[in-house]
Amino acid sequence: MATGNGAYIVHQILALKIPGYRLYGYSPYWTLLPPLLPFVFGDNKADIIHTTPDYGCFAKLKNTPLVITCHNLVLDQFMMVYSSFAQRIHYKTDLRYFTKKSLALASVVTSVSRFTADLVRKELGYGGEIKVIYNGVDENLFCPAKKPSAKKIRVLFSGNLTRRKGADILPLIAKQLAPEIEIVYTKGLRTKNSLPDLPNLKNIGTVPFVQMPQVYRGADILLFPTVREGLPLAVIEAMACGLPVVATDCSSLPELIIDGKGGYLCDMGNVNEFAVRINELVASPNLRHEMGQFNRGRVEKEFTLKRMVDNYRNMFEQVLS
Repeated sequence: MATGNGAYIVHQILALKIPGYRLYGYSPYWTLLPPLLPFVFGDNKADIIHTTPDYGCFAKLKNTPLVITCHNLVLDQFMMVYSSFAQRIHYKTDLRYFTKKSLALASVVTSVSRFTADLVRKELGYGGEIKVIYNGVDENLFCPAKKPSAKKIRVLFSGNLTRRKGADILPLIAKQLAPEIEIVYTKGLRTKNSLPDLPNLKNIGTVPFVQMPQVYRGADILLFPTVREGLPLAVIEAMACGLPVVATDCSSLPELIIDGKGGYLCDMGNVNEFAVRINELVASPNLRHEMGQFNRGRVEKEFTLKRMVDNYRNMFEQVLS
């Protein structure tokens, strides 16, 4: 599968945890010439092929079960607003065709959230069973830490600096925050630009995965004003580190964040609501702690790495049997 995205990270984890699971990553530029993809997929002696639906049909082998995992879907009309002209053409033509063909060829289809599963059924007319396997994180690696008192409250944004992630409204939110609040943001895997230069908006660049637990533990709140998510690892990682989350009330986010208990869900693009909720959390250290603890417990129960790996392993065993 193509590198440089959250789905690839999930499959990397499976390759580390499940004996015999081999991951073949390739540059996304290969997708410009889809007929050549079979030549870069690697070994053709697998017992099962596990990949994503976008170009999964090119990985199909005769007499070999194809397992498709839907990590996200951006082919619907809503996402056209957040897509370039070239992307809109791509989504409505070849990518839609390849995705539907991959689903038709699959022995098993899974999804990382109920929202994504429902969207696949609605937008692509898929009538087969879709098994939901939630993403999980290593709760021992991503864990809370006691924070020393600080003059500044750090609000973290982690992701690519795109409209799809809501990065365009970060400067507007920053202008409505109390003076003691600082938004720190990463540049993600795919974006190289930065946001406008504001006193309380700090760019910490592209952060390697191994350093992310430390970044979460150095923050007080996660800000996630996205417009569409399959099931975001950044949110689960922040929850595991005991952070309250202020996020958009959309797509799969309500499956992760319990509004009023683990953070707040805001109307999409509502700058004032995001700012008000962040200011409320900053004004109440006890509330931040309670919500962070709630999120930590939720991850330990529903979104651990072991739970995710076990679910995939069991599913693979069922396919082979």
